[in-house]
Amino acid sequence: MSATAATHRAIEAVWRIECAKVIAHVTRIVRDVGVAEDLAQDALVTAFERWPRDGVPDNPGAWLMTTAKNRALDRLRREALHARKLDAFGQDIDALKPNAPPDPADALDAARADDVGDDMLRLIFTACHPVLSTDARVALTLRMLGGLTTDEIARAFLQPESTVAQRIVRAKRTLTQAKVPFEVPQADARAERLASVLEVIYLIFNEGYAATAGDHWLRPALCDEALRLAGVLSTLAPEESEVHGLTALMALQASRAAARIDTLGRPVLLMDQDRSRWDRLLIRRGLVALDRARALGGMQQPYALQAALAACHAQAATAAATDWTHIADLYGQLAAIAPSPIVELNRAVAVGMADGPEAGLAIVDVLRDDPALAQYPWLFSVHGDLLEKLGQREQARAAFEAAAALTRNAPERALLLARAHTLSIASS
Repeated sequence: MSATAATHRAIEAVWRIECAKVIAHVTRIVRDVGVAEDLAQDALVTAFERWPRDGVPDNPGAWLMTTAKNRALDRLRREALHARKLDAFGQDIDALKPNAPPDPADALDAARADDVGDDMLRLIFTACHPVLSTDARVALTLRMLGGLTTDEIARAFLQPESTVAQRIVRAKRTLTQAKVPFEVPQADARAERLASVLEVIYLIFNEGYAATAGDHWLRPALCDEALRLAGVLSTLAPEESEVHGLTALMALQASRAAARIDTLGRPVLLMDQDRSRWDRLLIRRGLVALDRARALGGMQQPYALQAALAACHAQAATAAATDWTHIADLYGQLAAIAPSPIVELNRAVAVGMADGPEAGLAIVDVLRDDPALAQYPWLFSVHGDLLEKLGQREQARAAFEAAAALTRNAPERALLLARAHTLSIASS
């Protein structure tokens, strides 16, 4: 790999981690999420121009932040904003000066728990404003806080890329035209916006937990950020059962992270994981949050039910000890309140483990006609797994190869091709 290519990959990695912070902070300066993203993208372009020549900065995140803030302040100056508006952003101007003393207002803002004091949380609630459709809220926030490309978002939604791209453009325009304030809503408006915020956080987590594309199976920074935001929400809305349900779900899933890849970075599936490597502190955190959701009467809500599913795995000492009958029942409950083809596919896996591969295959055969799953690699992977258990090796091999052709995550593709290769050898 050339030095330039290596630098470009470093820039992309830094961008994934830092873009949300940059966009959120710049939004506080310009008060327009669309403009803020443009300015952040300008900083990214500048990095691609300068870093291959000058080298990666010692603190690349701070470099991106400062560059984007400079762009924002230049924009304000060019537009000759009224003096009082410039004063409102004086803290940002001071922050650019070497050894600038801290603004006491910053400490006061951070101390006001009701205001959360978190630009990224403000960005989530702004992007999730009711003036936007639910799909637009999720897509826009995932783009800005997750740093995902339009293509990756489209794959997460199982929708055409052009549809998602248009949705994001329209969403930013709508927020600008509606002059949506950059703030965390007051208590009386939080409830109606909380569900979409939770959905966004979980999508960010999922992109970190099982990346849709690229060379890495995991993006831990995204998982960590989702867990952090869920923690903030837990203090903001302590009586909301689904906040605790989502916190439980993500903590329990994240507890497996170290066991989900081997020493070579290759994916390790759940049933093959070394459970001694599961993070017991995260499991404990998840179970405590699940108990809180249960105490608030939330066990008929989607995130709490999914957390209960994750708890079944977390509490099984070995893969063989897993209570698949209970898991299949929980998936049935989840399908009843939040039906989706993905839930049904997961139910097929559980039913196949509880009642035999023929029972799971019957569910999968129905799902194969669902257009929403036509390009979903794990439909073909589950199909292949069930066929393999039934001894239908050639059909299973073809299913794994079809799954590998659909994924754009390199480790995932390697895993699927390895399973296909093993079956090819066994059949010869």
